[in-house]
Amino acid sequence: MTVIIIICLAVILYFALRPVIINEARNRLRRTPFPEEWKRILDKRFPLYQKLPAELRNQLESDIQIFIAEKKFFGCGGLEITDEIKVTVAAQACMLILNRKKRYFPRLMSIYIYPSTYVAKRKRHIGGGLVSEEVDVNLGESWTDGRVVLAWDASKQGAMNMFDGHNVVFHEFAHQLDQEDGAGDGVPKLSEYSKYSTWISVLGKEFELLKRSNKHRTVIDKYGATNGAEFFATATEAFFEKPDQLKKKHAELYEELRNYFCVDPSQWI
Repeated sequence: MTVIIIICLAVILYFALRPVIINEARNRLRRTPFPEEWKRILDKRFPLYQKLPAELRNQLESDIQIFIAEKKFFGCGGLEITDEIKVTVAAQACMLILNRKKRYFPRLMSIYIYPSTYVAKRKRHIGGGLVSEEVDVNLGESWTDGRVVLAWDASKQGAMNMFDGHNVVFHEFAHQLDQEDGAGDGVPKLSEYSKYSTWISVLGKEFELLKRSNKHRTVIDKYGATNGAEFFATATEAFFEKPDQLKKKHAELYEELRNYFCVDPSQWI
C-alpha cells in the first residue's frame, strides 16, 4: 500500500512540475544562439525569413529551435531526415505562432516526411456493413492523434515560392491549430470567448461566397469550399502568401485572420 501511495505521489508531482520543466527547457533554448548553418538554410530555402522585421526574425529562430527539440521527425519512403528538412519545415510551421501564446502545437508529436507525393489507403464505411477502400494521392495530412504527414518536394517548393498562395506546411499546420480543441471545423481556439461570434460570422460568410464563386481564379484556393476546416487552412495560405490581394478583396476576413495570427504579412511582402 505504501508503494502505491509513493507512486501516486510521484506521478502527481511529475505532472505538477512538468510545465515548469518544459518552460525552463524552452528558456534555455531561447538563450542558445541560433546555429549559423540553420541561418544559411533559411537564407537558401525560405526567402520570407529575410523579409521579416528583426524582432519577428529573432522570435522565429527561437521558435524553430524549440519546435525541432520537441517534435520528432521521421523519414518515409527511403527519405533521410536532415537539418535542411527539419529547419525548412519548422520555419514554415512556426510562422503561424509568431506573436501568439507559445503553445507549439501541443497535440503534435511526430512529423512524417515523404520524398514526394505519396499514396494513402483509406477505408470508408458505406452502410449495410460494407466497407470500401479508397486510394488518395496526397501532399500532406494533419491528424488529431499527434501526426502531420508532408511531402518534402511540396514543402520545399512552398517555402521558396511566397506568392502563389499554396503552401502545404501552412495548410497542414493551420489544421493543427484548428484541431487543438479536438475538432477540425474551421474554428480554432480563440483568445476570448466573445470573439467566436465574429469569427463564425465572417469566415462563414466568406466560405459561402467561395462555394458560390464561378471564377476560375480566386484569392483563396477553391479547395477551401470543401468544408469549414479546409476553408480556414486555405485562407491561412492566402493570408501569409497573398496578403495584399486578400486584404483588398476580403478586408473583413483579412482583419479577422490578422487579429488571430497577431501579425500583418502585408507589411512584409
